[in-house]
Amino acid sequence: MNFVVRYILKRLLFLIPILLVVSVLIFFLVRLTPADPISSITSGRRISDETRASLTVQYHLDKSLPQQYLIWISGAVKGNLGDSFRHRQPVASLLAARLPTTLQLVLMSAVFAVLLAIPAGIVSAVKRDTIIDRVISIFMIFCVSSPVFLNAILLMLIFVLKLRWFPAFGTGRSFIENFYYLLLPAFALSLNMVALMGRIVRDRMIGEFKSNYALALTAKGTPPRRITMVHCLKNALIPLITVAGVQIGSMVIGAVLVENIFALGGIGALLIEGIQASDYPVVQSIMLFLVTLFLLLNLLVDIIYFIIDPRIRSGSGGDSASRGSILEGGLHD
Repeated sequence: MNFVVRYILKRLLFLIPILLVVSVLIFFLVRLTPADPISSITSGRRISDETRASLTVQYHLDKSLPQQYLIWISGAVKGNLGDSFRHRQPVASLLAARLPTTLQLVLMSAVFAVLLAIPAGIVSAVKRDTIIDRVISIFMIFCVSSPVFLNAILLMLIFVLKLRWFPAFGTGRSFIENFYYLLLPAFALSLNMVALMGRIVRDRMIGEFKSNYALALTAKGTPPRRITMVHCLKNALIPLITVAGVQIGSMVIGAVLVENIFALGGIGALLIEGIQASDYPVVQSIMLFLVTLFLLLNLLVDIIYFIIDPRIRSGSGGDSASRGSILEGGLHD
């Protein structure tokens, strides 16, 4: 247990300089836009010189950029992300109001991905080199190579405009209605993860079928279904921890596009609104939040791998090397 605690503390300390560097890059890159912050605050309305001076002081725009950064990052550490230029509300409250939609979308997408990828990978491995395997492989190649916004647009054209099975925009008012509204966006967001995870399950299952223990069980007369579902599948699913962690982090980023296509009103829509309005506090805070969430998900994956893989604890293999080999293996036939 002491090894685990030390490993977690080490990784958390390693995240601090990364987040500091990322926060600096985000803060100054956002300000490369030629927009006037005061115009963003006033929505382009003409104001007096006194009002302009007051707003400049209120939003710390009278200070140098390094001073503005220190004010923002020191407040962010305490949970104060500043006030939105456009909404005139604390950014933290805006995030809290929009975050549930995004989290539900990502969670539903992850569940869909697992429920679809594992059976598809198993069937493809069991039916290796058959027409079924080829059809599933072609579908996975298409999904993993097509961008998430293209998947969302194609699904909207087919299931919304053509078949009219799902609503085009917005979210529902009740839990059931909300689930129905998010069903198609979540499926669109999950397709990349389905393809990558399904391919990895297929390749790992084929490897497990050729292993000595699987051949020994076959020689003993163990039913093929039991060998597949009990013995081989258990070992093949371990690498999915890495893929799931990385892909869920990517889903949070991809949700920005899906939310805008389906007008879901999550943090993705808030980010796009902030970019269009040059709302610096909103844009920089959401970007920092997304990066932090992605890094924390990857940290969680590394911790799980550290616990279940003794090679990492003994120093014979690194977590990054193990995860890289798994991801690389999933991309090959």
